[in-house]
Amino acid sequence: MPKSFHKTIQVTQDDLDDLNHVNNVRYVQWIQDIAKEHWREKAPKELLEQSIWVVKSHFIEYKRAAVLDDIIDIKTYIKESKGALSIRMVEMHDQKTKQLLLKSKTEWVLLDSQSNRPIRVSDDIIAIFK
Repeated sequence: MPKSFHKTIQVTQDDLDDLNHVNNVRYVQWIQDIAKEHWREKAPKELLEQSIWVVKSHFIEYKRAAVLDDIIDIKTYIKESKGALSIRMVEMHDQKTKQLLLKSKTEWVLLDSQSNRPIRVSDDIIAIFK
């Protein structure tokens, strides 16, 4: 199993939709946020300056709703990388009940920060997340 990155958040009023559940758009934001935080924490400065990630696709499976004041444990890891593509998984669990709230699979494409052209995910980058 690859190394995972974790964070915990508490649901606030601003996270809620008209049904008083966490808004789907907020979940997508959290998925993107943890991916960026993981990359910035693990990647050396040189890589951060030379490359950027963009989303190709999101697949999100919603299991349960989170509500105001819930504490959510978020975990992410890289499932696989091939060519310029990296598959990142994210899981969100209710901290109190341990129930799965959401599972996502995002395809990220690595770009050269100067040309904005896709570049291969190097063995050095893969090693950072193993």
